[in-house]
Amino acid sequence: MKLRFGFTPCPNDAFAFHALAHGLVDAPFEVEPVLYDIEELNRRSAAGELELTKLSFGAAAAAGDRYRLLRSGAALGRGVGPLVVARTPRSLMDAAAGRIAVPGRETTAFLLLRLAAPALGDVVELRYDEILAAVVAGDVDAGLIIHESRFTYRDHGLVAVADLGEWWETDTGLPVPLAGIFARTDLEPDVVAAAGDAIRASVEYAFANPEASRDYVRSLAQEMSDEVCAKHIALYVNENSIDIGDEGLVAVERLLGRATAAA
Repeated sequence: MKLRFGFTPCPNDAFAFHALAHGLVDAPFEVEPVLYDIEELNRRSAAGELELTKLSFGAAAAAGDRYRLLRSGAALGRGVGPLVVARTPRSLMDAAAGRIAVPGRETTAFLLLRLAAPALGDVVELRYDEILAAVVAGDVDAGLIIHESRFTYRDHGLVAVADLGEWWETDTGLPVPLAGIFARTDLEPDVVAAAGDAIRASVEYAFANPEASRDYVRSLAQEMSDEVCAKHIALYVNENSIDIGDEGLVAVERLLGRATAAA
């Protein structure tokens, strides 16, 4: 049996899922990696294209009953949230009311922005790695950034307007849930259970053998420095990636509840 597994080419996913993608952990199936940006994975979930896929928790409600969350492989925690950046200091409300670039309307980042600053102005969807350049060029007034942009925005002369993860943590006392690994609901229960076990084993392998994925990470992140890759992995792959935990599940439920209320 072969299962298509959608995840991003970002360092955190390459690090966490390297072992599973390369057959280094036991699984009763073969994995075919399918690499896309997170918003593309969110979009493809509408058709249930992939048996296993990473999804933003902001897109989980739209995925409906096509997918179910697995306990392993999630990206959540404290101090990991998206940032709003601009060329000059300003308030979050001012930045959000102008022309703001976002990495996709189904991302958790955009959901957090809508919750923190409901009075949005002109929203421009760009691929996450195009946002910093758009802010610098003045094409937009502000940008909502995720992934490695969190570590590089200062290099572009930009300033942080708001940390939406910090806003969420202060408001709820919970870790910020960014994305999780989901299995298609038409898979047999034993296959879903085996997938969850294999993903957990892959993350545990990554922690036990941190250098094993180095070449794979670098092959997928050629434009990033080793330092940025290391920071990216350290921030987004943590104990919650092994098991989301009860607090993590509460955080997801709270986020989706607020999303429904704000819709």
